[in-house]
Amino acid sequence: MKIKSLPIAAFAGLMALASCGGDPSTNLDTPTSGTINISVDESFQPIIESEINTFEGIYKYANINANYKPEGQVVKDLLNDSTKIAVLSRELTEEENAYFKKNNRVARVTKIAIDAVALITNRQNPDSLLTMDELKRIFNGEAKSWKDLDEDSPLGDITIVFDNNNSSTARYVRDSLIAGNKLPANTFASNSHKALVDYVEENKNALGVIGVNWVSDFDDSTVVGFLNRIKVLGISEDPAPVTTEAYYQPYQAYIAQEAYPLRRFLYIISTEGRTGLGTGFASYVASDKGQRLILKSGLVPATMPVRVISLD
Repeated sequence: MKIKSLPIAAFAGLMALASCGGDPSTNLDTPTSGTINISVDESFQPIIESEINTFEGIYKYANINANYKPEGQVVKDLLNDSTKIAVLSRELTEEENAYFKKNNRVARVTKIAIDAVALITNRQNPDSLLTMDELKRIFNGEAKSWKDLDEDSPLGDITIVFDNNNSSTARYVRDSLIAGNKLPANTFASNSHKALVDYVEENKNALGVIGVNWVSDFDDSTVVGFLNRIKVLGISEDPAPVTTEAYYQPYQAYIAQEAYPLRRFLYIISTEGRTGLGTGFASYVASDKGQRLILKSGLVPATMPVRVISLD
């Protein structure tokens, strides 16, 4: 059986089970104390680091060791029980849930944010707007050159770059844009998000695919540094846009309004068999304080509204 979410109202009750101070003399972790290892999709390192630092600042006996990995490895960690807490941009499959059930384990799923996949290009690339139809042509291998999209483009063959072979962004593109088919031969993987940005900055024909978390928090010096080196593309679901107003960049408001098309959800999945530190952390992230950190990061909180103010 899969429990879809952990109610935020339970957060106060969970926290009441242990004091803010905790009891360092016991090896059994509680919702606010102890030590655990968690596996996190590396696309979400900035926001999860922020959540952990804040949580540990509040609960001084809590120690959460996060291992940031490609999505495929995070799922393996959860299945082989080397971690009981995982942060992923997808829910478990029927086969994965069946595996847990067979092994008498229950996976509890807490939705914590609405995320997006961003597309980035070299700053010399004059093409800063693409339609969904054009994206599908690129990722199914039909459009191999920037000239296939715009015959007047001064650029050459497109090089598609992901952060990792087993990344969640690569899976998202396969599932959402090319119906599970293989990515084209002009697709490559870097070994980190920094390496991806470095490559796009240095290669004018590159098209990078990156989690929006790495280009959305304008208070993060790393994010600001990335944005000064590359361009973030605007995307339109209209196959024949008349004006540039039909294109949307992955800004928080456009993700919340569902105007930006490349959206996905972010989840904490727990297989803890009791109310431990992982459950306490998941409850904190889904609480008001944790959701405010997500709001600040540029993602869309899953459990609190986003105010959109018109400047017209």
